[in-house]
Amino acid sequence: MKRRRLNARTRGLVRQIAAWCLHYPDAELVRQLPLLREATAELGDLPTAEPLHRLLDHLAGTPLPVAEQHYIEVFDVSPRRSLYLTWFVHGDTRLRGGALAELAGIFRAHGFRIADGELPDYLPALLEFSVAAADPGEALLGRFRPAIELLHRKLGEVDTPYAGAVLAVLDAVPRSRETAAVPAQAPTELVGLQPFLLREGSR
Repeated sequence: MKRRRLNARTRGLVRQIAAWCLHYPDAELVRQLPLLREATAELGDLPTAEPLHRLLDHLAGTPLPVAEQHYIEVFDVSPRRSLYLTWFVHGDTRLRGGALAELAGIFRAHGFRIADGELPDYLPALLEFSVAAADPGEALLGRFRPAIELLHRKLGEVDTPYAGAVLAVLDAVPRSRETAAVPAQAPTELVGLQPFLLREGSR
């Protein structure tokens, strides 16, 4: 099915729904499922809605401990399926620390706070920022679109409804001329990131 270009309001709605759905499943997310279903219903027959409905069905129909384990197996086992987008660009190098600091500064400049202990390149946090501050948020998502595309491809290699949700995110991320290139293999250096983690906390 051909995917239609989304208007600004619909892009924001998709990003808000996806931000919730891509968080680690917990009791609070389960409580929000009826509202998320209502919000997804507003998308009507858009192709973007279908994968979000599938993920919501998965979250609603799966016992929470099983949903938690599935999430861990999908996102925490392989870095190539990480929700932390600067990893795709910089790997574990000092450049990643600088990129995280830049993102944190952008968030602060717009009065946006993320959860304690969370990193600013966490995809749900970037989605939430794009809802709170549309223009700079869309610019950041556009910059990281190649990383999101790679994440989607890697999720497609495993059996998970999260792959469709990331595809819905891509529908809601305009293409940008200024993108962060993703190398074929993430670089490794293992220096430079720890000082940032000590300042900002980690997940």
